Amino acid sequence: MTFGEPWILLLLVAPIWLTAWVWRRRTGAVVAPLDHSVAKGSRALRVAVDLAETIPSLLLAIAIVLLANPQRLSEPRTRRAMTNIEFCVDVSGSMTASFGQGTRYDGAMKAIDGFLDKRKGDAFGLTFFGNNVLHWVPLTNDVTAIRCSPPFMRPEVVPGWFGGTMIGKALMACREVLRQREDGDRMIVLVSDGESSDFGSGFENEVADALRRDGIQLFCIHTAEYETPADVVNIAAATGGAAFQADDPAALQEVFARIDAMQETKIEKIAAETLDDFAAWSWAGLSLCLCALLCGLGLRYTPW
Repeated sequence: MTFGEPWILLLLVAPIWLTAWVWRRRTGAVVAPLDHSVAKGSRALRVAVDLAETIPSLLLAIAIVLLANPQRLSEPRTRRAMTNIEFCVDVSGSMTASFGQGTRYDGAMKAIDGFLDKRKGDAFGLTFFGNNVLHWVPLTNDVTAIRCSPPFMRPEVVPGWFGGTMIGKALMACREVLRQREDGDRMIVLVSDGESSDFGSGFENEVADALRRDGIQLFCIHTAEYETPADVVNIAAATGGAAFQADDPAALQEVFARIDAMQETKIEKIAAETLDDFAAWSWAGLSLCLCALLCGLGLRYTPW
């Protein structure tokens, strides 16, 4: 136990002195109406009376302790460590290709919607890219905006300057978003079906180094029938992530499930908090007040 104002405890000298005075005092004798009486005082009764007269001193001591603000530490707790996940979705023209009963874009957004339910407690952001990048939803724990976004950025309705595929540019833009988050792990989930037109001349190595240096894992999902581009595979491997190929909706759902399994939930301890601890002392004071009330009915010192 600790105290917020420990110096106040010095005042406990007063109740200690009063208690010692009660037990060490010598009271004078008063002759009873019956002179030469042979009746003797009861030692047990004297002890009982002294105990009763000690109660005010104990109440004073409890009041001093309460003024000193008694405190205790709460029990250590744990919580789920948050992961900051940035979805990076390709909206180039090729994402309109048939994919199950919809398009590749439809399949990607539906799989992302299901992934949100599996990762409750994490922060999510959404970025669309083509030749340019648009951060549609900032990192947030409220996923409503992500769930409502598919109709607004369909490849069929985006401006023409979103037509190409620049994965490197998109990853660097997502990196800037994640760098603003100091707490929690950082992860990019890239969904694309094409090869990047801005890789080459070592730019892919620069992207990989930047992501690795900032502790950002890249998970790439390639939604086309042909193999995942090697530069994207290498970047994902360099960051501790992985690259997957999903050429149908079922495979896409399975890939997101594998990503969820690979990115295990971490539990972190929360430091104990300092709490006021008045309850026990207050109950003790109330109990002593009750005892003092009962003793006042007759158990008190009189000189005869």
